[in-house]
Amino acid sequence: MGLRAGCKQTEVGIIPDDWRDALLDRIAKRGSGHTPDKKHPEYWDGNIRWISLADSAALDQGFIEDTNSTITPEGIAHSSAVLHPAGTVVLSRDAGVGKSAIMRTEMAVSQHFMAWQCGPELHNLFLYYWLQSAKPRFERIANGTTIKTIGLPYFKDLKIPHPPLAEQCAIAAALSDVDALLDGLDRLIAKRRDLKQAAMQQLLTGQTRLPGFHGVWEVKTLGEVATIRDGTHQTPRYVESGIPFYSVEHVTSGDFTNTKFISEAEHRFLTRSFKIQKGDILMTRIGSIGDCKLIDWGVEASFYVSLALLKIRQGYSAAFISHYSKSARFQKEVELHSLQSAIPKKINLGPISNVRIEFPSQPEQCAIAAVLSAMDAELSALEARRDKTRNLKKAMVQELLTGKTRLVPIGDVDV
Repeated sequence: MGLRAGCKQTEVGIIPDDWRDALLDRIAKRGSGHTPDKKHPEYWDGNIRWISLADSAALDQGFIEDTNSTITPEGIAHSSAVLHPAGTVVLSRDAGVGKSAIMRTEMAVSQHFMAWQCGPELHNLFLYYWLQSAKPRFERIANGTTIKTIGLPYFKDLKIPHPPLAEQCAIAAALSDVDALLDGLDRLIAKRRDLKQAAMQQLLTGQTRLPGFHGVWEVKTLGEVATIRDGTHQTPRYVESGIPFYSVEHVTSGDFTNTKFISEAEHRFLTRSFKIQKGDILMTRIGSIGDCKLIDWGVEASFYVSLALLKIRQGYSAAFISHYSKSARFQKEVELHSLQSAIPKKINLGPISNVRIEFPSQPEQCAIAAVLSAMDAELSALEARRDKTRNLKKAMVQELLTGKTRLVPIGDVDV
């Protein structure tokens, strides 16, 4: 297959004719870092921010503004550490290999990081996004057993494809806009989660009552409000396709799509006396204990002994119980009735039956569940939008950083 029109083959792959592939060292000034001697307290806790492995969580967020440690001018003067100017692009070459960021202010870095000051041919945001796109490659080439690392010689030979500066700026602006949207969605999701947690605390304890409801709540055990069974104690024979087979990881992850399968014949045998139905609750009881999932969809599935099946009796809301199971009170009850010495953690069916729950009237149970379910639906919609935006960004990175999609008309760039 030949090259597409307007493209050329280079050492870094196929790129547009007006793009260049260059040694990063030629278009950016590369620096590294050092750790001042910790035996000298006068080198530490100064006014110079110093990026170390402790700051790994702050990387990959676009810009890094603060650090866990600071050093003094004396620390710079008496070590190989260098003060890098604001705008410098930093990359982790050790633990957290491939994580990158741009310095908001002057900073120094430890020896675990590379730092580049971009020249006039290279936009620092473009370099940041290119480094992010190369992260899987950095992770593959890192060597080491305890700590993976990339040696300095690799970066001396590192080549980067890049378009003219105007297009770099357009690419950086487009990806920055998507990052800003993702950041806004993350903050909104965190806010909604906090609101949901507060609502649970108020509504599931009776501290706040919904309009029109009053009266004393009653304490019941799960054994009084549900029939409780566990799944098969034998590992079934799995098949390539067939009936889904649920275990702990499906409840804890909420993913009931990616499962193992058993045959219809084995499923009929396992469910001859009882089966999962819409409106039931699955509860983890081995390994992870007390995580519950309301089965609110039509289902044909079997499950393992590590799960308990709760069939809720009339007069009680399965949705209310499912929300209540996420409360601190419920988790404390489950922990209290679990086998304290078991490794991994375990709670048997009898003790599950003794777990206590506080109930208002059934109408109030349903009303509370409706409020909390609506909040869950809003959160799910926001998370789905965030996931879609993340996938959009991945596609944009693949298209824009290879020149497959151009943001600036070819005739408008300075070649």
